Amino acid sequence: MKRLILLAAGLLTAGALSAQNYIIVNSEKIFKSIDAYNSAIEELDLLAKQYQSQVDDKFEEVETLYNNYQYQKASLSSSARQARENAILDKEKEAQEYQESLFGQEGSLMKKRIEKIAPIQKEVFAQIEAYAKEVGADLVLDSSNNPTLLYNNPSVERTQQIIDRLKK
Repeated sequence: MKRLILLAAGLLTAGALSAQNYIIVNSEKIFKSIDAYNSAIEELDLLAKQYQSQVDDKFEEVETLYNNYQYQKASLSSSARQARENAILDKEKEAQEYQESLFGQEGSLMKKRIEKIAPIQKEVFAQIEAYAKEVGADLVLDSSNNPTLLYNNPSVERTQQIIDRLKK
């Protein structure tokens, strides 16, 4: 049944695409051909490693507190145990919030990524759009990491043309 549905969807798509002028690009290949993009990715990777090291340090502090607590637990009064447990939980929450502030959707790394990558993406997408309009394409398909693209005719592949335009 799934095969029949996929075949029908493929035939409908193929029929729709044959009525339109389309091109295929590999955006991953385009981005990797841009030195500024590669530099930005390397910088972001280095920053992520630094951030991860800082987060690991915070969680090591929590683990040390917990291990010390476990070692001393038997000799502590009930109120002292409760105070230590609360301190450990607070420290763990603080570490998690710190991790979120660095790696979360609104975190430092995401903001830096947007700052570094967004202008490059904007330029690449603008060049793809300009090229598509220039050659009269109604549709641009991206072949990078696309598991549903089973075959593409090299005559509609325009990745190198986009790379050449970006290098001008």
